[in-house]
Amino acid sequence: MSVQDFREVGFAKLDQDLVFLMGALREVLVDLGEDDIAAQLPWASDTRAAGSPRQFSTKLGQACSIGFHLLNMVEENVAAQMRRARAGTNPPQVEPGLWADHLNDLKAAGWKPAEVAAALPGIRVEPVLTAHPTEAKRSTVLELHRELYLLLVQRENQMWTPLEMEAIRGQIKVVLEQLWRTGEVFLQKPGVSKERRTIMYYLREVFPTVLPRLDLHLRQAWKSVGWDPRLLEDPEKLPRLRFGSWVGGDRDGHPFVTAKVTEESLREMREQALLVLYRMVEKLPRHLSLSTGDHQVPAFLLKAIRRHVRLLGERGEKAIARNPLEPWRQFTSLIMARMPVILNELGRVKIQELPGSYQGPAEMIDDLKLLRLSLQRVGAGRLTTADVDPIIRAALVFGFHLAALDVRQNSAFHDKALSQLMIAAGLDGADFADWSESQRVNFLEKELRSPRPFLHAGAPVGPEASAVLDCYRVLAGHLTRYGSDGLGALITSMTKRYSDLLVVYVLAREAGLAELHSGHLVCALPVVPLFETLEDLEAAPGIMRQFLEHPVTRASLKRQQPGVKHPVQQIMIGYSDSNKDVGILASQWALHRGQSELVRVAGDCGVELRFFHGRGGTISRGAGPTHRFLEALPHGSLHGDLRVTEQGETIAQKYANQITATFNLEVLLAGVTGVSLQHSRQGNEPASYALIASKLSEFSSEAYRAILHREGFMDFYTQATPLDALEQSRIGSRPSRRTGARTLADLRAIPWVFSWTQSRFYLPGWYGVGAALERLREEEPALFKALSSQIGKWPFLRYVLNNVETNLASADPKIMRDYANLVPNRALREAFYGDIVAEYRRSRRMLDLIFGGKSIEQRRPRMLKTLRLREAPLRVLHRQQVDLLKRWRKYKDEDQSKEANAMLPDILLSVNAIASGLRTTG
Repeated sequence: MSVQDFREVGFAKLDQDLVFLMGALREVLVDLGEDDIAAQLPWASDTRAAGSPRQFSTKLGQACSIGFHLLNMVEENVAAQMRRARAGTNPPQVEPGLWADHLNDLKAAGWKPAEVAAALPGIRVEPVLTAHPTEAKRSTVLELHRELYLLLVQRENQMWTPLEMEAIRGQIKVVLEQLWRTGEVFLQKPGVSKERRTIMYYLREVFPTVLPRLDLHLRQAWKSVGWDPRLLEDPEKLPRLRFGSWVGGDRDGHPFVTAKVTEESLREMREQALLVLYRMVEKLPRHLSLSTGDHQVPAFLLKAIRRHVRLLGERGEKAIARNPLEPWRQFTSLIMARMPVILNELGRVKIQELPGSYQGPAEMIDDLKLLRLSLQRVGAGRLTTADVDPIIRAALVFGFHLAALDVRQNSAFHDKALSQLMIAAGLDGADFADWSESQRVNFLEKELRSPRPFLHAGAPVGPEASAVLDCYRVLAGHLTRYGSDGLGALITSMTKRYSDLLVVYVLAREAGLAELHSGHLVCALPVVPLFETLEDLEAAPGIMRQFLEHPVTRASLKRQQPGVKHPVQQIMIGYSDSNKDVGILASQWALHRGQSELVRVAGDCGVELRFFHGRGGTISRGAGPTHRFLEALPHGSLHGDLRVTEQGETIAQKYANQITATFNLEVLLAGVTGVSLQHSRQGNEPASYALIASKLSEFSSEAYRAILHREGFMDFYTQATPLDALEQSRIGSRPSRRTGARTLADLRAIPWVFSWTQSRFYLPGWYGVGAALERLREEEPALFKALSSQIGKWPFLRYVLNNVETNLASADPKIMRDYANLVPNRALREAFYGDIVAEYRRSRRMLDLIFGGKSIEQRRPRMLKTLRLREAPLRVLHRQQVDLLKRWRKYKDEDQSKEANAMLPDILLSVNAIASGLRTTG
């Protein structure tokens, strides 16, 4: 079957499944007496012509929101089923970005299986789950969505009889009724503990179950390219997958993440990690009922049993008493007895560290490896693969900590903390933040040569200093008790100068997180800069050269990574603020160029880099197809080691269901492997590519900044988007502004993008691109011609411009007009709206030229299909939201707060419904 045929089959299935689900929802609503709402549902009978919701009401907004969630679910399932169908062809069609795709490419490039196998253990991929406020759905609703998705997948099975299919349909209607009876929007802002519970679900319930599927897919792909599967038998020789978290550690502009919250987060992650492993180990005795009568028991296993019994005493005797003639069961029972965890009668986990308990995952892994070897000795290799290897793999991935918790804070906050410490110590530090860089560095260098703290224990300090020191002391306590497992990095957001990083070392010294070793101050945890704005990215190479050459950094990296020839320094790069500053093209090029420069600097300093990509959930904040993103990284910047944020609603979109989670993690693992091996060989981009990108960056930035800095822009922006409503929303525990100032600079990138998305401008994701391309064609025709003819051969510009085109396709000038009409000043309204629409049309026209004159309809039918399905109901919802905003703002202007507050739930529900339809917030 051809690509075109599969596409048509997928479209037909999408239509059928959508009609099925919407029909079920309509029946539920009719049964509940909501006939009028049911009659206005889109897609209930014919997906070619969406329904037309009429007058806005809370119930209609909720129905449309549920409808969009059903559409999203259907699209997700159809994509998964089409991948399965393509994999079932003879020969199987290779899916772009997955293991088979990359292994085939490596084989074609001359890589030998032994070379690739040797490289796999050096691959390290770490998705980091954050609690950025872009998840508009309540956890209860997310759970119902997961249940509904499983029922949708269940319908795919051809074994069901008509009666059984009808029963499944009945279950679907039950869940739909539960959804209808459950409020769609947050009634109050979720606390950090609620965000932590949500993240824990993925770490505890989803990722451990996905892990064996990921390894199976790698082995199957390996075999499909004709390579020896024995090269991948050892679970320790597979790519390293790790997880990170910011929930309970990210305190940048978040006053509710206290030291106590951080301590609770570390404790809960340890408890849940032990629960994950305990659940896996407790199944082993049932599966390993090998007896002494049928097998020659290896002497080393019997010796290990005796040693463990002596170590555990009465607990050990009790553990082996149940199975006297089954030594493999005895040993697995002893492993369970050594785990520092107990379950109470309610199934809740509690850490219990008794004599003989494992001190860390390494001891447990050693015992599992011994068990593995003993089974292999008696020819039970199949049992090791099925039962023991997955536990070893899980212990390697999750350890006793589940995920590494980063601590992030803003450089300005650190300056205040240090200033307060200096004042408390009797030093003149009130204006430390305003000192020149040379003054700051001279003072900090002197402090870093001294082991003494500023204060004696318990001395009072200001709020910022207290917050930092209390947090660092929690980290120091965890280090003393459990080691560095579970602790990530100390990330400094808005790193603008070299001294911003030295300040962290001084604060760490004050809290006992950095101490003298062999004459040098050594920090126990990595200090990581976060470069976000264009200016910061440009300054980053110079900052990092100084930082990497500093003796404290060199000594710290050596102690954190003992025995490593080239230690790894992590650098985080942000996509959101640079885009907000200069637009998408200039931002992406600054990130691309900056990574290349940073790699060169690190090489000069004898260090390798681990880039931590702070990608958001929208294209304006760094999102885009993962495999294309990896391919677009600058050559030589990826050395098999990658961290990447997963934020807000993207976590549920990518990982809520096992099939989708497996696919997205495989794309990451396979992509990092394939691209890293390509980067390990020499490769250069033609000089003309860099020249084109530099010109486009310059031209687009000028156009983008011109509109942002034009008089009246903030008035137009705040009135023509629902920013004021979004700042009233309760979709995250963190405030939308860093300090509360009513300025564009202080506004976080998330509400900036969210507000433009809700009003269908999508401005941060495309504005300035058309002007840049047109100017390139006029001023540099040869370069424009080269770009047009070579666009398919340079992954970076192809990736960026494809993403721009996606944003342009999602923008809608007619809906923009509706929101622009909210601006009361006509001259202001017409000036900005006119310029934005002119640039929109220019960008569409220029992209069509770049991509060979083919329209977007010809090149991206799948994307156009999903946009058209949403078009009619979204148009009505947008108009209804505009009407709500108009009335709500009128009440506020007239100080009728009671009436304004009464309208807020409807406005937030409209935000939620539109976000569901667009599949994105900020």
